[in-house]
Amino acid sequence: MMDKWYAVFEQQQQARGIDLRIVKENLKSLKVETPSWGYGDSGTRFKVFQQEGIPRNSYEKLEDAAQVHKYTGISPSVAIHIPWDKVDNFSSLKQHAEDLGIAIGAVNPNLFQDDDYKFGSITNSDAAVRRKATDHLLECVEIAKMVDSRDISLWFADGTNYPGQADIRKRKHWMYECLAEMYQSLDDNMRMLIEYKFFEPAFYHTDLADWGMSFNMAQKLGAKAEVLVDTGHHPQGTNIEHIVAYLLDEKRLGGFHFNSRKYADDDLIAAAHNPYELFLTFYQIVTALVDDDPEVRHNANNIAYMLDQCHNLEPKIPAMIRSITNVQTLYAKALLINLDKVKKAQQDQDVLAAEHEVRKAFEVDVTPLLQAVREEMGIPADPMEAYLESDYGNKILSRGKGGASW
Repeated sequence: MMDKWYAVFEQQQQARGIDLRIVKENLKSLKVETPSWGYGDSGTRFKVFQQEGIPRNSYEKLEDAAQVHKYTGISPSVAIHIPWDKVDNFSSLKQHAEDLGIAIGAVNPNLFQDDDYKFGSITNSDAAVRRKATDHLLECVEIAKMVDSRDISLWFADGTNYPGQADIRKRKHWMYECLAEMYQSLDDNMRMLIEYKFFEPAFYHTDLADWGMSFNMAQKLGAKAEVLVDTGHHPQGTNIEHIVAYLLDEKRLGGFHFNSRKYADDDLIAAAHNPYELFLTFYQIVTALVDDDPEVRHNANNIAYMLDQCHNLEPKIPAMIRSITNVQTLYAKALLINLDKVKKAQQDQDVLAAEHEVRKAFEVDVTPLLQAVREEMGIPADPMEAYLESDYGNKILSRGKGGASW
């Protein structure tokens, strides 16, 4: 039945001028990193809701992450957060990941939980606090080297709540000084991925409030600094795909933190609220993969795709699997856009034809395509169903409550 379903799908896409061999190659090359903190207990500002079976340490977080990769086939790495994932022996942690068939991915410094950072970390008016924060960044670079990680993912909670609270321009210079010192410690194959957030926890101004500030900082630092786009870190109505297109054209799109939000940085399952937005984001990336400029193509082929979400109500592993398959589904749809027809409509200034060609790909049911790709990759056709039918979810209940939290 599946073969017949896929055969019909193949005929339909060939009639639209789509080469499914290329589509399959791109789908198989997609890799989406999961976050270690997404497997721990988490909550709102008001309550952390503990679940049974939560990992008690970083080693168990890797074990849970390995299950996501086992059933999706496209999540071979796990981002770690320091000090949440700080261990005595990082070589041992790295080996544990390899034994599970995965690897340690991006290293994320924590510059927002110490009491010293109450008024900022690398933008604090106290030079001693800035020194402490910079030393932590340098520590994370060394950890990344120990675990063979390429990327340091940077997000700063630094900002102010009231006018006059701090000197905004001085804070800008302090941030650059700290990041420049960190930049010099990177190996040639390493990258700084500079994230931004327009508010929260600061309510008057945030030191890195938007993609332009991150882009400007990356430009000043050098080629090893790029911008990280978190899909939940924008004001309502922001055209994220426009930002993505601009950064691709400037060859500065470093990566994504995928999540979904309705009002603010809600950290929900990717594409839970606005799947069309993520589809259109991938559309911009798909166009860059075939761009005439080789540097744009290089940038598009080296984007770090990562999840950044914490699941307060739903079970952690299934929630990760759902996010991964949602991302994969929307990427598959974007790969089915007939770019030649869109380009022709754009040249003809045929607005409706161009929009129709993009919309038509979004409305395609890509289930037979994804099932065929998964079968060729040797993984279950339905990752969620396969995981739920396994005994792993029951097995980890023996951990009890009171696992690691962020």
